[in-house]
Order: sequence, then structure tokens, then C-alpha cells
Amino acid sequence: MTQVRKAIIPVAGFGTRLLPISKAIPKEMVPVVDRPLIQHVVEEALAAGINEIILVTRSGKSAIEDHFDAHAELEDSLASKGKDALLETLSAIAPPRLKITSVRQPNAQGLGHAVFCAAHLLGEGEPFAVILPDVLVKPQAGSDKCDLGDMVTRWDASSAAQIMVEAVPEEEVHRYGIVDCGGSEPRAGESADMRGVVEKPKPEEAPSRLSVIGRYVLSYRVMELLSDQPPGAGNEIQLTDAIDRLMQEGKPVQAFRMNGRTFDCGNIEGWLQANTLLAREAGYEV
Repeated sequence: MTQVRKAIIPVAGFGTRLLPISKAIPKEMVPVVDRPLIQHVVEEALAAGINEIILVTRSGKSAIEDHFDAHAELEDSLASKGKDALLETLSAIAPPRLKITSVRQPNAQGLGHAVFCAAHLLGEGEPFAVILPDVLVKPQAGSDKCDLGDMVTRWDASSAAQIMVEAVPEEEVHRYGIVDCGGSEPRAGESADMRGVVEKPKPEEAPSRLSVIGRYVLSYRVMELLSDQPPGAGNEIQLTDAIDRLMQEGKPVQAFRMNGRTFDCGNIEGWLQANTLLAREAGYEV
């Protein structure tokens, strides 16, 4: 069975929830403690054993690609001054095993469309991960457990698509996509078969309290379905609609319940929370 080695990261959004910070700076380059958000996300992929990153981008986002590129002048300057620690910090941004490719999304037509823009960069039948960079997923304090890595392991063992979920308070389910596992909720670090996803249900109508996080491990069949996926909610091509069709075909899709923590860095409150908490855990005084 083909292993998961590629992750698609859509970075073409405008970042309106972070305005005015994101007016001239890509939201993915906004710092979380000591590195930009996109670096945290790429490090998560590497920790999961995924070393090929496909950025789905647009004009005005070149700073993301530049961040992972070599900077010979800066590196020569640091070397001449004997600043070896800083040189090592730069080298860690893009280790030799990391491969980054970019593809443009010509116009915003939804997450499903963004993912499909990378279809030609996958091999026939190749599985892939999708990582939404707005949400930062971190292990619990004192742990190095990688939830995305566990999802990849479960894919390897079962060939079932994996959708990361976490429990939210009942009064907040109307804000999220909520998975339906037929009443069988997985424990943390485990998966359960899904029947569907309900977008922003009323609390009394929600099939569970498990919300979709923004981490997916999917079969190549999803790309084939996206090739003719009609527009859905918001008149956009939705990834969840293609996943629903996958389930309708009888293909297994599972909800993976995360062990770690999430920070919604797509809004000011979540971004501030991530910076404050993670900075303290890293030993900074805040």
C-alpha cells in the first residue's frame, strides 16, 4: 500500500479574521512565539513522516515560499560572524528531507477546489494529507505525541480515510462541522467509522459533539470525486461533499479523536492564546 508522503496546505485565503495584521503579511507568516504559523504546521507534517508539502497559494503570498528557501547572503553573514546557533536555527526551517512545491489557485472556489488544484502533483492512486494552517495542533504539555502521525498510522493499517475531530461544548456545536459516528464516539487517539458530517447543527439536532479540526488523511479517490464535484454551500466546491460521496460509495471514512490541543490562529483571540500559552511553556516570560 502506498504510504502518505504528501500534504496539501491551502494558503490562498485573505486572512480577513486577522485584519489588519494580515493586510500586507500573509496570515500564515504571522508569528506564533518564535516562528511563523506555517513553520509550525510544516513541522507537524514532518513529525508525522510527511516530507513533501504542496502549498496551494496565490499572488501576494511569496513570503511563505521565501521562508523555506535558502538565503545565501544572510547565511554567509552569520557564518562570517561565527553565529553558529542562528545558522542552525535557519537550517532547521527546511531540513534536507523537506520538499516544498507551490501551485496557484486561480480563483477562490472553496476548500475542495483548492485541494483539487494539487491533484496533478499526486501519483495515480496516491493517498495524501490535507492540513488547514489556521488551526495549530499541538501535543499536550510535556508530550511529544503527534496526532497527525497517528492518523497516518491508522490509514496505513486500515486504508480508511481519517478525519481529525475534537469534542466541543454542546452550546458551541452550531459553529462547527459535526461528525456522525452513529452514537459510537472514539476515545482519544482512536478512530470510529463515520456516517456523515452535519454542518453547524442546532445543539438538539447534533449527532455528536465531535467537531472537524482541519486535518485529513484521504485516498486518491477523493481527488477523482473533486474533479466533477458540483458547488455546495456558499456556491463553493466543498471538500466535505466529496468525502460524503466517498462514504456513499461504501468506502471507509473514520473520525480520529485527537489527544492534543488546538488553537484557532485564524482569529485574534486564538492567536493570542497560542502565543501566551506556548510562550510560557517554552520558558519565555509573558
